[in-house]
Amino acid sequence: MNIGESGGARGSIVDGAAGEGVRRRPKNRRAQIAATSAMAFGAAGYHGVSMEDIASGLGISSAALYRHYPSKYALFREELLRVGQAFTASIDIDGDPVDAAHRLRHMLTGLTGATVENRATVTLVRWEGRYLEPADRQVLDDHRGAVLVAFTEQLAVLRPELTPADLRMLATAMLGVITSIADHHAALPARTLTKLLGSACMALSGPGLPPAAPARERSSRLAIPEAFKHELLLRKAVELFHERGYPNVSVEDIASAAGLSAASAVYRFYRGKADILAAAFRRAADRVSGAIGRAVAGTSDSGAALDQLIEQFVADTFDERALAVVYYAEFGHVPAEERAVLRNIQRLSVQEWARLVRDVRPALSAAEARFLVHAAFAMVIDLGQAFGDDPVACRARTGFLMRRVLLG
Repeated sequence: MNIGESGGARGSIVDGAAGEGVRRRPKNRRAQIAATSAMAFGAAGYHGVSMEDIASGLGISSAALYRHYPSKYALFREELLRVGQAFTASIDIDGDPVDAAHRLRHMLTGLTGATVENRATVTLVRWEGRYLEPADRQVLDDHRGAVLVAFTEQLAVLRPELTPADLRMLATAMLGVITSIADHHAALPARTLTKLLGSACMALSGPGLPPAAPARERSSRLAIPEAFKHELLLRKAVELFHERGYPNVSVEDIASAAGLSAASAVYRFYRGKADILAAAFRRAADRVSGAIGRAVAGTSDSGAALDQLIEQFVADTFDERALAVVYYAEFGHVPAEERAVLRNIQRLSVQEWARLVRDVRPALSAAEARFLVHAAFAMVIDLGQAFGDDPVACRARTGFLMRRVLLG
């Protein structure tokens, strides 16, 4: 099995008897609906897909789709909670592996398999789960919590000197590494992928974790003067997109947050809400790609260049936590012409990181190195979101874990 760009297994939507004009409802219709809706939601986001879109992808009428699901939300809810349940089921230990390390590897293998099998929906779990209603969101959070508890219990046996907060941080990092495959479309054989990500996670559990920062670290994020409306609009918009989701933010909301008296004032700086989002994404992409040139030009040693890039990536991500999440969660809302440019910038940036990783670890293939780069990026973003300014996930520790993922 090759793990590549997610694709829905739609198959034959309508089965007809040979030589007859008879249309029969396939026995696995709900499974087909789930697969098609997951692909549609994953590509365009929950708000960017209608029941008509899903029905069209299945080759059926909207009325036929409504016979199975009363609303788009019902379909969305069922699919996310199904995958949450699949996550908890995947870490059940069958039998009695001999020690904590084997049990942890068993869980990592199971979780990787569940993530691969549900790659499109895991994208939704990671970035669109906030659109669930509170009670449903709690169920999904409970599934995630069960995975973290299971990892933490095994880590506690392996690393008894660590505090509960330390163990929770490592478990969160591991979950980010495994589910990172939902953030991109790179391809690897399933067995190779499972071994690669499992080894990266086991490296995270090794000794040497630096101490937690004694106090809150200083951010390099500067305050924007009120007079700099162009910059202020950009920052306030990103914060609102992060808090509410892009579809739930209006130009009026952005204008008010930036202290403008009317929404019309926004149009002196941006053509609209989508233009603001595109500007924020371009800035984030340019920041990552620009750091590569400086790091490579500053040293001929690939390991030293990686050290510099890791430090910069962690600092930028922690200083701009909202932008880091919005970049992944709202990509489908960027205008199509901008998406192509952004994808090219991101692809080239990942390739350059991967090249440096392979210089240090020549046994890795180019594809394996790219997967590790994506995993390291996702882990940093997840730690920044989960722990905020908590010293347990300070920059020094996060950079240390990023090196572990990339370099073993």
